[in-house]
Amino acid sequence: MPEKIKPYKEFLKDNQQVIYSITLMIIIPGVVILNTWFFSQWLRSTVDQSLQDKAVGISQVINVALADKLNSPQEIQTFINNWKIYNSDTQSLDILYRDNDNFIIKASFNENKIGVAENLTVYLVAWDQNWPVAQKIIDVNRNGEIYWLVAAPLKNLQGQKQALLSMRLSAGIVEDIVTRNLTYSFWVLIISVLLIVLLLFANSRLFGYSILYNKIKEIDEMKDEFISMASHELKTPVTIIRGYASMILEESQGLSEQTKNDLAVISLSAERLTNLIEDMLNVSRIEQGRLKIDAQPIEAVAVIEEIVKEMKIQADEKKLALTFTLEPNTQSLIKIDKDKFKQVLINLIGNSIKYTPSGSVEVKAFNRDKNLVILIKDTGIGMSAKEREHLFEKFYRVKNKKTEAISGTGLGLWITKQLVELMQGAIAIDSIENTGTQVTLEFPLVEAKANKSK
Repeated sequence: MPEKIKPYKEFLKDNQQVIYSITLMIIIPGVVILNTWFFSQWLRSTVDQSLQDKAVGISQVINVALADKLNSPQEIQTFINNWKIYNSDTQSLDILYRDNDNFIIKASFNENKIGVAENLTVYLVAWDQNWPVAQKIIDVNRNGEIYWLVAAPLKNLQGQKQALLSMRLSAGIVEDIVTRNLTYSFWVLIISVLLIVLLLFANSRLFGYSILYNKIKEIDEMKDEFISMASHELKTPVTIIRGYASMILEESQGLSEQTKNDLAVISLSAERLTNLIEDMLNVSRIEQGRLKIDAQPIEAVAVIEEIVKEMKIQADEKKLALTFTLEPNTQSLIKIDKDKFKQVLINLIGNSIKYTPSGSVEVKAFNRDKNLVILIKDTGIGMSAKEREHLFEKFYRVKNKKTEAISGTGLGLWITKQLVELMQGAIAIDSIENTGTQVTLEFPLVEAKANKSK
């Protein structure tokens, strides 16, 4: 038994929104249908009561008109004939006199009925109660025609009960109007229910997309956590491998050239792996919002000069001219995280050196619109407009014959852009294929912010 219940419970748990939607599909249309049905019954009841009151009111009007004529059947007949002309909704009108248990017709719309005896129950009730009685009747002999039969005692001027009024008032027109309105209402109800069902289906699909989005988000978070954990776990052994390879190379006496070359490859590969792990860690920290930025007012020129000096070794190995130019009266006090700023400069200047086979790399700093602008311009291979569109995407690398031998993860520029924006800066890249690339960095000057706040 528990084995059967468990899948049932799991189904309910995994399909809560489906069950919720089905419940709404039943409850909401059901409430609308019940509401419409109750309204229709109330409307019919109200109309019936209104017609009944009208019928009784007409009988009382006729009683007033005939109070002084009840002893003259000829005058009553004349009145009835006139009534027939001007009141088309009155189907029949009879004046009857009591004869023991029967009522004899003395005047009528249909003069052929004069003298006929009738003893309907409604006549007896109205006569005994001495008060008008109205009864709704559906005539099966006339295709279900609906009318009100009114029986009312007629009194003379002395208030004495002397005759009985029998009148049939047609309810067909009103019934047709009510039926037509109710038909329209039910059509509106059906359309409304269909719209509600469609909306609920749409809601179910949206909920499905929401669940899918949450699952994707959860998987993405798990991926980030896995990358972070794996990167941390890999970092230590890679550092050890790199350290031992460097140590052996430094004490390389007695080693053959082949062994030295193998150790150099190991060291270079370990360095690449270290850079990849560091990039993956940075990506994970940025995406999870765990990357801390310790922004402080710093003179950026000193940092730029330091990085250019460090990168000059790589430039010299490729016989590239790496220069730094500072325009006169340039202010460089900006609020940045010094280590992250260094990382940005190393990534950008390193890319320029990496993708420049010959020529030069120029770094320039100047002020513009109360910002510090840093240009990094090279004479490298450049890139096309289509390639520039994807430049800041993760894992994107320009792939052609000129770049196939250049190593990289495709994460450097993405990380760089995130770091620059986290330090309230902006980055833009312009490039012409086979001509070169220019990177523009802009950071607000601290003094400019102070003046602006004043």
